[in-house]
Amino acid sequence: MNLHIKNMVCNRCKMVVKSELEKLGFKPVSVELGEVRLDKELSATEKAQIDSALQALGFAIIDDKKSQLIEKIKNAIVELVHRQNSELKSNLSDYLGSLLHHDYNHMTTLFSEVEGTTIEKYFIAQKIEKVKELLVYGELTLSEIAYQLHYSSVAHLSNQFKKVTGLTPSHFKNIRIEKRKPLDEV
Repeated sequence: MNLHIKNMVCNRCKMVVKSELEKLGFKPVSVELGEVRLDKELSATEKAQIDSALQALGFAIIDDKKSQLIEKIKNAIVELVHRQNSELKSNLSDYLGSLLHHDYNHMTTLFSEVEGTTIEKYFIAQKIEKVKELLVYGELTLSEIAYQLHYSSVAHLSNQFKKVTGLTPSHFKNIRIEKRKPLDEV
């Protein structure tokens, strides 16, 4: 049985969910971003027990197909930006369409209705959080960050960063007062 889990956006989240399921006596076959596969079908009582335990940790079971698709879109973008160094070999619409096997127009309409923002703006917000992370670490120059995240130029990165945060990247790096957001709050 597959369970779709809301707010499971990082490896630590996967570990927490797996641990909680094991504490409850369940044996997950696999735990991926946003999805858990169990070795058996669950009764309504077991599902409610899992949902209650996960809600206490900030997660939730998603039952409806629209919400599941929204979480898959978010998880695909988080994975792309934060784990694959934005190795986007095509445009975002083609990438999501082929990965999730849905029409991009349908996904973007649904995403905008439910989330109140576009997929593109969500993608940009994730990239800016990655830029913040890399600036705080201080190991890369702005040029290296722009290259790593596939910006066309440092100026493009700087303009987008300022538009989203209200600060220039160098000002952000110098003051560091605007803390990074957890990925599930972007």
